[in-house]
Amino acid sequence: MKKKQIQTVFLDRDGVINVDSPGYIKSWEEFAFIDGSLEALRLLTRNNFQIFLITNQSMINRGMVPLSVLEHMFSMMKQEVEASGGHITDIFCCPHTPDEHCRCRKPLPGLIQQAQHAYEIDMKKAFMVGDSVTDIECAQNAGCGKLILVKTGNGRAAMKTLAEKQIILDYVAEKLLDAAQWMIGSIQTA
Repeated sequence: MKKKQIQTVFLDRDGVINVDSPGYIKSWEEFAFIDGSLEALRLLTRNNFQIFLITNQSMINRGMVPLSVLEHMFSMMKQEVEASGGHITDIFCCPHTPDEHCRCRKPLPGLIQQAQHAYEIDMKKAFMVGDSVTDIECAQNAGCGKLILVKTGNGRAAMKTLAEKQIILDYVAEKLLDAAQWMIGSIQTA
């Protein structure tokens, strides 16, 4: 029997996995999974996807919360995902503000490139799911094979800007669960 090939998906966090907030998600108590996102992560895991979070978290360098608080949120999130049957392979996070002009802040591809080098990812076969223009541009800049926008978070607003920039999406999903089902279907028919 042929061994199932490992697939790669990069996910933004806020607005894709959890409800976003203009005031940032500053504690685990403020963190709320979007309906269906835990099921999506379980489905992706069961279908041989390695899942990477790619997230800008400038609240760290803005001095809003210490890094330890963000790390606690990541830990709690991963525990909830594992308890639901999913698995997040790794998390890549940019703590910088836009004024710092780092190479890892989306839309620059630095976070995805870190993951690519650490895990030897074939970018042409990789998926990216985001809810913002910067998520999609980051994936495009990194050479991701499939670009998926979810309408949760900032997704609906991002659709217009992406169209104006003539950035072609492979799929527009209602939410992460819809995106997961589409990704699984696309690899099964490939």
